[in-house]
Amino acid sequence: MFRFTTQAPCALAAAAAFVLLSATAAEAQTAPNGTPLPTRARRNASRQNRILRNIQDSYSHRWEVAGGGGFLRFRTGENLQKISEINFFVAPSYHFNPKWSVVGDMRGMYGNANIPNIYALNGVYSPQISEYTFTAGPQYRFVTREKYSISANAGAGVGLSKFGGDAKGLRSEDLGMWPDSNAKVAFTLNVIADYNIYNNFAVRVAPTYLGTTFGNKVQNNLGVNLGFVYRFGRQK
Repeated sequence: MFRFTTQAPCALAAAAAFVLLSATAAEAQTAPNGTPLPTRARRNASRQNRILRNIQDSYSHRWEVAGGGGFLRFRTGENLQKISEINFFVAPSYHFNPKWSVVGDMRGMYGNANIPNIYALNGVYSPQISEYTFTAGPQYRFVTREKYSISANAGAGVGLSKFGGDAKGLRSEDLGMWPDSNAKVAFTLNVIADYNIYNNFAVRVAPTYLGTTFGNKVQNNLGVNLGFVYRFGRQK
């Protein structure tokens, strides 16, 4: 038969303390309104929702304007060496949706031709030259992430040149360079990586191919452009 011993009060006190501690711990795991605090899964879901909101906000702008500078390897004449030119670029784009857009590309390239002795006349060995291109075409953004995107575009248009402006009265052809041209076919291919500083502002790196047709010959020119992108307006 059960007997109430002196150890029973101690056991009851220990059991009461355990229940009290358990209740306190359970209360600590709940918010003041009684709902559970966010778990790791909920925190991850909240983070993913924030990332999706930033992606939506970054790539739902209607307009982008990019600009900056770069360099281009350009052959100044059929029998002349390639030179390195510095350039500026401005590239506004109109976005139909987060993936597809149409882009205009305006560039100016500047350098000094390297005239060998066989072509050098009147002491002209390193005349200043310049070219300008204006192209337009489609652009497709095939990677969209919270902090970066990758796009590609292609364009066609016209190119202008000024090869003989520093030739001391000589024609550019007299020095072995391409003739000056007012409007020759030009075309571009670009791969674009944008790193987002803000949802509406990014840094751009763009390896580029520029094809020109001065002197009715195709010049295949490679380079890279560096600059900034500003986004504004909203797609509907």
